[in-house]
Amino acid sequence: MSEKVILHCDCNNFFASVEEKLNPELKKVPMAVTGDPENRHGIILAKNQLAKKYDIRTAEPIWQAKRKCPSLVCVPPHHDLYHETSKMINKIYLEYTDLVEPFSIDESFLDVTNSLHLLGVSGEQLADLLRERIKNDVGITISVGVSFCKTFAKFGSDYKKPDATTVINRENLEEILYPRPVSELFMSGKKTTDKLNSMGIKTIGQLAKYDPDKISRMLGKTGFALWKSANGEDGEAVRSYYEPREIKSVGNSMTFKRDLCGADEIRSGITLLSDMVAGRLRADGLKGNVIQLGIRDPSFNTIQKQKTVSKPTFLQKEISEVAFELALSVWNMQHPVRLLSVTVSGLVSADEDFVQMDLFSMQSEENEKIEQIEETLSAIRNRFGTSSIKFGHLADDDTGIK
Repeated sequence: MSEKVILHCDCNNFFASVEEKLNPELKKVPMAVTGDPENRHGIILAKNQLAKKYDIRTAEPIWQAKRKCPSLVCVPPHHDLYHETSKMINKIYLEYTDLVEPFSIDESFLDVTNSLHLLGVSGEQLADLLRERIKNDVGITISVGVSFCKTFAKFGSDYKKPDATTVINRENLEEILYPRPVSELFMSGKKTTDKLNSMGIKTIGQLAKYDPDKISRMLGKTGFALWKSANGEDGEAVRSYYEPREIKSVGNSMTFKRDLCGADEIRSGITLLSDMVAGRLRADGLKGNVIQLGIRDPSFNTIQKQKTVSKPTFLQKEISEVAFELALSVWNMQHPVRLLSVTVSGLVSADEDFVQMDLFSMQSEENEKIEQIEETLSAIRNRFGTSSIKFGHLADDDTGIK
């Protein structure tokens, strides 16, 4: 059986490239797509090639970027246009294979194993063909990694930018991959990287040659999965574009117009976000039993904590109560809060019955009443607008909580 041929196609400076297409004059100046400073989303979302020369980085504050480059031109994002462009690009990919798996708005995996002999080209040639198609038909550039597994294909698309093709195969993988820092391996987060470094594992090559049993003992399933990735054994298939995607979590976050301070304001923010998450869960017919809270202060320090509850829920009341408990356990209520996030995971179908009609039947009846109330609130909002009805303690003030 022949080895798979997988491409990872990554749009170069995607948001910025779409803005340059919208206004070609932006190609001549250092430019960044930025959030809204008035709503305290004043960070760099994307930048063009000229801005990169000033070491302007994604997610840094606008003021900091302008210190590096006083002439930086900042433009607001056009998210609808980005999504429209993304669909256009994936439609081109689908002309060559139905095994197209979008990984984010600007990158997709393609399994072209069965397409190559029909087209009479190699994986590298098809990657070059796609680069030209996207450049000519859409007006932006992509970089493409070509390999036998997802991990190495994604590494390849990052290896050389912009507008480049990189092939990583059995013959050259040690030369290209092994000297690189282990942090560059797909899905190797900071905490895992720090643990690997403390074990003396600094490079992908060192990880690939390490004893897998020791990795498993030290880092569990995550460590073993990374070891497999370093050896090109991730084995994960590229899913069809038309295959329904499994929802793994539902969450909402908000950066407030001013910092929240005090238990009442923080509780209001958590209640609002919990209500949004609960509404989305009900709309998708899902419940979850893992509730996570994220808190970020004005210095961008972030704390996350989660709790597993005894039974899955999609009730705003239950989600917000648990999230506020988490806040009390990790946060000084007098310390200012810039951003909050509430996420529910451990998802199951809402149709599944987790309620035991026993000693807790009274509690079950109470939850049914709460569920009916929340569903009624959702129905009113769907018909008359999200601001038509809200909780009395949610302030309509300068925080942005509405």
